[in-house]
Amino acid sequence: MELTKLSNIFDIKYGNGFELYNLKSYQKRIKNTIPFVARTANNNGISAFVEIMNDVEPFQSGLITVAVSGSVLEAFLQTERFYTGFHILVLYAKYEMSMIEKLYYCQCIKANKYKYSYGRQANKTLKDILVPKFIPQEFANIDYEKLNTLNPQSRINQDFELDTKKWLHFRIGDIFDDVSIAKSVDLLNLEKDENSVNYVGRTRENNGITARVCPSNDLIDLINKGDCITVTMVGDSTCSTFFQYSDFFASQNILVLRSKHLNQYNALFIANIIHLEKYRFSYGRTLTKSFFKNHMIKLPSKDGGPDFEFMESYIKSLPYSSSI
Repeated sequence: MELTKLSNIFDIKYGNGFELYNLKSYQKRIKNTIPFVARTANNNGISAFVEIMNDVEPFQSGLITVAVSGSVLEAFLQTERFYTGFHILVLYAKYEMSMIEKLYYCQCIKANKYKYSYGRQANKTLKDILVPKFIPQEFANIDYEKLNTLNPQSRINQDFELDTKKWLHFRIGDIFDDVSIAKSVDLLNLEKDENSVNYVGRTRENNGITARVCPSNDLIDLINKGDCITVTMVGDSTCSTFFQYSDFFASQNILVLRSKHLNQYNALFIANIIHLEKYRFSYGRTLTKSFFKNHMIKLPSKDGGPDFEFMESYIKSLPYSSSI
């Protein structure tokens, strides 16, 4: 594969460099607001929505944003007009480029993240990163319109305030009816099949799913039931937390959390709260079942217990919740 410098494919320009606190900002989209792209690895780089300024023209849709400090080399394709914070570079394709091509180059940029550990910035070196000169044909043939099928609408049209000062601490073992270690099977013992059962492994991406496999008759008893939260116990992905909609196989060291109160909406709320505890497991520290059951997390409360109804309603009020 022939490589070339990123600057041979894109013109690279500085973003706005705005401080969010100087803008009229909102956590949810309202009329006359546009995305504010910051140095975050989450939510396509969007940290808030801000009012359009009469004297500052937003960047146009279809451009790539790259964080060059903070979450260094997090690269996203922006599908709407936007403003940016500090240390965001904006990439303009030098030739007509499809959305799929731009998404491909976002991933190529992210693949260089390992070079920028320990606080190193990329503002002077981004232009020299080597990327493929042409994208592989199998990606070029993907239909973006068919790929982009998510409904951006929320399920309920209502605003909810997240006032964490009113939340209470709850022991994880008291929130869930069952906290157990998943039944596990080595992926090497399974045949891969894109149209069959999910395999949940130790990863921070793709909802924890590392493969799809075909269940053989002698291993079918090792399938874990869905409608639960999974938590990685060891490795770089320790405390990565996801809701599993369907039945799944699992690798070793995966915790499974179940509750009669759990559904696909409040589970996403709780999974994200648990994931915030990830910082406690840096430097190779592992997560044990006994520690996890006794660990406290803070949640919305009602009548002294977790407010599952509020958590469900909050998720339903978010953009794209109609696609859940």
